[in-house]
Parts: sequence; C-alpha cells; structure tokens
Amino acid sequence: MRKFLVVLDDSRECLNAIRFAALRAAHTGGGVQILSIIPPEEYQHWLGVADLMRAEARERIEAHFEVFAKWMRDRQGIDPELVIREGEPVDEILGQIRDDEEIGILVLGAGADRSGPGPLVTQLSRNSGSLPVPITIVPGGLSKERMEAIA
Repeated sequence: MRKFLVVLDDSRECLNAIRFAALRAAHTGGGVQILSIIPPEEYQHWLGVADLMRAEARERIEAHFEVFAKWMRDRQGIDPELVIREGEPVDEILGQIRDDEEIGILVLGAGADRSGPGPLVTQLSRNSGSLPVPITIVPGGLSKERMEAIA
C-alpha cells in the first residue's frame, strides 16, 4: 500500500498537510504515516533530565497524534500510523523514507505568512531533484472546501 508521509509538528501549516494526506489516502486507497521528530537540542541535558524530557515529548506527541488519528478514522476511514524519531528534522524525514519502502509521497504544509513557506519546505525543496519520493506542498491558505475539491 502506498503511504503518504506527513510531518506532525507545532506549526499551523502541518494541519493542512495532515488533512490533505488523509483526503488523498482516502480517495486513492492509500495509508497515512505521521512522523514526529524530537530535535536533539530538546534532550541534551543531564542524563536523568534528558530521559524525563524525552518521555514528556513522546507523551505530547502521542496526545497530539490521537486528535488527528481520531479525525482520520471517523471522517476518512483511515487508520494512520505514528512514527517518532529523534534527530535533525530533514535527516530524520529522509531516513524514514529510506526505512519504509511503502512511502510514496511526502506531504508538507507551506506557511502562509510573510516569513516564507517554513524551514522544512525550504530545505527539502532545495534538494527535491534528488529525493527518493515526490513532495506535495499544501498551501497554508488553502480552504477546507478547496482542499476537498482538489484531493
């Protein structure tokens, strides 16, 4: 089964990317894999504190994921899978694509404000010619209605 890989983070644009991935998966018989990345600077403290921070980060991610997973199950009939990796975001995204051969498309949300599309879109689009899968970039200002029509 072809999977749509989408990144779950604290950005507003990830909401549109998750929604689009779920809609496309539902319309094409695919699956959704949600990747959340814990950056290394979040847990470079004393060993005991680092373990506690890592556990808290995982709990936050799992709670956030469950909100989206429930919506996908109830509204789209998609049962997403969650993957949590630790490291630099671009490296971990590429690593996940290499590790899971069923990933067919990377879905990223682009920011709609003046600061640009966001760091992941910027970094990954620079190297898009050498990526192992296509990227779909979902505009941050895309309405739900328009997204449903497109997907």
